[in-house]
Amino acid sequence: MNLILELANYIGIIAFAISGSMKGIKKGMDLLGVLVLGFSTALGGGITADILLGIKPPTNLVYLPYPLTALLASFLTFLFYKMFTNVGKPLLYADAIGLGAFTASGASLAYSIDPSPLLVIMIGTITAVGGGVIRDMLSNEVPVILTREFYATAVIIGSGIYFLLRYEGESNYYDIIISFLITTVLRIIAMKLKWELPKVTNT
Repeated sequence: MNLILELANYIGIIAFAISGSMKGIKKGMDLLGVLVLGFSTALGGGITADILLGIKPPTNLVYLPYPLTALLASFLTFLFYKMFTNVGKPLLYADAIGLGAFTASGASLAYSIDPSPLLVIMIGTITAVGGGVIRDMLSNEVPVILTREFYATAVIIGSGIYFLLRYEGESNYYDIIISFLITTVLRIIAMKLKWELPKVTNT
């Protein structure tokens, strides 16, 4: 994995861990609950994707820098919760960067195992948003990605673009960077313009 994507990966792990930890604190969880929610949000999507691809044990459980980063970010969020409540906007941008990184890395991994468009898009999506789904389920909530915001849609588009570029014979290095950038930029634009998918309004 290239240096830019690796750095973005760590940004994503930290942002997602903080997001999960803050949700745990708001739900009144103790330290263990906060650590579990932060860890699951940051790494749950990648672990799920690895299991589906038959990678045993999952990379996020054996490459120690990843789980240690997630646990440390979760612990610091628990200790300095009030400080993190004041960094909402920077955290959203960090989340967007992580979303792009996880999308590109998941799509790349899937393509290396089987160049199937459905597999690449599904694994790219699960890697990027799976942790958030686990967070919401553990918090007894309907997953946010199913109810509002242009979030998972950006991931699906980014994963699909990765597949198309790779299928056309482009370099994996550039495919990863382009997928990362498109997913991240789409998410940031969606936040600024408040994009949402259409839904049925109950009256």
